[in-house]
Amino acid sequence: MDAVQAIYLNGTIFTENSQQAQDLFKKSSFGTLKNGRVELSIIEATYLLDKKRIKLIDGRSKPITFEQLSKKVAKEKNFWTRYAVFRDFRDRGYVIKTALKFGADFRVYQRGSKPGEKHAKWIVYPVKESQTMTWQEFSAKNRVAHSTKKKLLLGVVDDEGDVSYWEVSWVKP
Repeated sequence: MDAVQAIYLNGTIFTENSQQAQDLFKKSSFGTLKNGRVELSIIEATYLLDKKRIKLIDGRSKPITFEQLSKKVAKEKNFWTRYAVFRDFRDRGYVIKTALKFGADFRVYQRGSKPGEKHAKWIVYPVKESQTMTWQEFSAKNRVAHSTKKKLLLGVVDDEGDVSYWEVSWVKP
């Protein structure tokens, strides 16, 4: 399979208008479809570039390498922690999408489920293993998951980039 061409322009990343690009959306649930092109989030584009499924260019048609994109995204808060969790879920065959409207980093769908067809099972918060969290922060995250009828999942990333998951659920005694 040839890599899909994508352009990074003014902070937005979108693919060429091709069947292969549309399959990224239709079959793999990457990005959002707009006028035949797929608009990708920066984390999706980083993943697809890392997996060599896209070729990224800038506005002057100059190629952008994974290393060059890495320098751009490193400025985003907690990007590499979030990316480790995103990559781990995608590599395991799950669909993972942003969950900003829920006040979380990600929402994750069961394997075989797609956004729009079924609801996400988890709300996911990536955290560094060395990071601390107050009870109030933890409680707020749990309330968000509970209010959206999803389970809370903490993706704990260690110094090597390996991820462990902690699922939190409400229990009524």
